[in-house]
Amino acid sequence: MDFTAGIETYSTMDLSSTTTTMRQRTEKLSQLETNKSTSNINEILEEKEHLLALKKTQQKLIHEETSKIVLWRQPINTIHYCLLELIYLIHHNFKYIISFRKSLCISSILLLSFLFIYKTEGSHQIRIQAIQSLFLWALYWLGLGIASSIGLGTGLHTFLLYLGPFIAQVTLAAYECDSIKFPRPPYPHEIICPSSSNETNLLETGPISFWNILWKVKLEAFFWGLGTALGELPPYFMARAARLSKNETTDDEELIEFQQLLLDAKLNKTRHLTLFERLRYSVYCLIERIGFFGILLCASIPNPLFDLAGITCGYFLISFSRFFFATIIGKAIIKMSIQTIFIIFLFSEHHVERIIRWMKHIPYYGRLLQTPFKDWLHEQKDKMHRKSTNNLTGSITKVSMLSRIFDLFVAAMIGYFIISIINSLAQRYYKRTRTMQCK
Repeated sequence: MDFTAGIETYSTMDLSSTTTTMRQRTEKLSQLETNKSTSNINEILEEKEHLLALKKTQQKLIHEETSKIVLWRQPINTIHYCLLELIYLIHHNFKYIISFRKSLCISSILLLSFLFIYKTEGSHQIRIQAIQSLFLWALYWLGLGIASSIGLGTGLHTFLLYLGPFIAQVTLAAYECDSIKFPRPPYPHEIICPSSSNETNLLETGPISFWNILWKVKLEAFFWGLGTALGELPPYFMARAARLSKNETTDDEELIEFQQLLLDAKLNKTRHLTLFERLRYSVYCLIERIGFFGILLCASIPNPLFDLAGITCGYFLISFSRFFFATIIGKAIIKMSIQTIFIIFLFSEHHVERIIRWMKHIPYYGRLLQTPFKDWLHEQKDKMHRKSTNNLTGSITKVSMLSRIFDLFVAAMIGYFIISIINSLAQRYYKRTRTMQCK
């Protein structure tokens, strides 16, 4: 199969020469490490730096080719490569799963037992339905959290699209209904005010406070945060596997950049590092010096460099339990509490109405911007006062322009996310096969 079909191949000769030079450098490095002594440590470091520079050059040449494999430039090739990558992943993971025969056998027996209980009629079906509903609800928020951080395509910003709006809706409803005891169903899919106040749960009755609302959304926020923590595991396992295999010819771009960063810092003592590289190096130093609490600190704040924390922990073989538990505490508890508190504070009744009133003071466009937000707020309040027996879709006929814009925005983001996944899978397939040809 011609993997370079439809792609400019002007860099083929440069790639071949780079690969040949890399082989020579790797052989020389192996000889130096075999005869390691104090006098040639700097020579070993310099040789590693040259080897990493060659790897980066090779990756750059391949990246120039793979960047052209996108749906809007080569739709047929992109879809073709994407399907081949999916077939490869299914085959590879299937072989990996069946290698654990005992675990697979026990899991199959348990699954068949659960399926038998699930399908058998009886009084236990009421509890099974409740467990199923709870499981699907937890899986929904967990999946959204994973999609937000795992790095598929461009990543889906599910906090802005799902969790944030959900917390905002609960906050508005709590102040409007003067209660957080929303009828189930339709909650959590739809929020309507309770028709009576005969509740006995002290946490869901009485005057509405900040802590009542925080208690109401704590589980959704926790499971979403737990999903983001799970999504951070691939960089850790990738770096750990590369280190344990002692493979000097790793092809992962992030790991190559990390190794290059460490060598540059050792040889040049951070003098020639850019600001961004110094920030990345500071994350590495923080984790190296204080371990668990360094990981916890990086996970507890909005940090786009947290992938580097996972790579650092995996590369230096920090135990999985230490890395994972620090990440869970940081992301699912501390960071999510900060984000949830901010959303509740921002969308509390007085703040929302005050912000909408202040909009009219914006020069020229103030009143024009104020109208859709006022319509949106009235729409949300009208929805909350529906009767639970009413048709959820037919009771409100007027939809504000702001709601329509947000729905279109969500649809566009999901569409772009799917397109980016297709591009990413196709590029991953091409890159792997191209790299294998160069070896």
